[in-house]
Amino acid sequence: MECKVRKSKLQYRKVKTALIIPTYNEAQNIGKLIRALKLLKINLKIIVVDDASPDGTGKAVSGNPGVVLIPRRGKLGLGSAYKEGFKYAFKHGYKVVATMDADFSHDPKFLPKMISEIKNCDMVIGSRYVCGGSIIGFNLWRKLVSRSAQFLSMALLGLKIKDSTSGYRVYKSKVLIKIGYAAILSQGYSYLLESLYLARKHGFHIYEVPIVFKNRRQGLSKISSSEILKALSTVIRLKIQK
Repeated sequence: MECKVRKSKLQYRKVKTALIIPTYNEAQNIGKLIRALKLLKINLKIIVVDDASPDGTGKAVSGNPGVVLIPRRGKLGLGSAYKEGFKYAFKHGYKVVATMDADFSHDPKFLPKMISEIKNCDMVIGSRYVCGGSIIGFNLWRKLVSRSAQFLSMALLGLKIKDSTSGYRVYKSKVLIKIGYAAILSQGYSYLLESLYLARKHGFHIYEVPIVFKNRRQGLSKISSSEILKALSTVIRLKIQK
């Protein structure tokens, strides 16, 4: 099937963007990721929110000039890490905010295209499931979990988004402020579902850019059975509210 990709002028170098990267035990990856992001030569402020990683992730980040490290007292969860990063970005006047994982599953090379598209919409998602997107390295269990979450979000919440659990995103600040990002109940990966649901509820224009998602190079996956249950309970809660 031929993919129709929207053409856009890559004027991303002028877009001042705050990039939030939550970390926990990513010492093997974070330094390499920061170097890869700096090679993009875009107007980017990298903000790493570290949950007191015992492997020395914080130390690896603090040695990088121009990178903001927000250290936290413990493992407080992905959703609360996003909130910390957003709070810093808004305090310093950023109008565009992006999020990505630290383990190279989100390839930095897709970020310029995603940032360029924010001029045409309110929120951009790096999508594995639109035409041109793909996944490399998932086992059968990960594929089942990902597809199940996607099916439930579409069937129960009516989200007409192909990849509602992707954490590779770019937002206009007005979206996060309007949905009340700091008051969102979800703290783990379900934060991604709830924030997207609220953005849709408020009528924001969301666009999906195809990405190739590669399973982490090094380290262990942070997705546990408890996170899966929390995501399911979030979908049910939002369905009841709806």
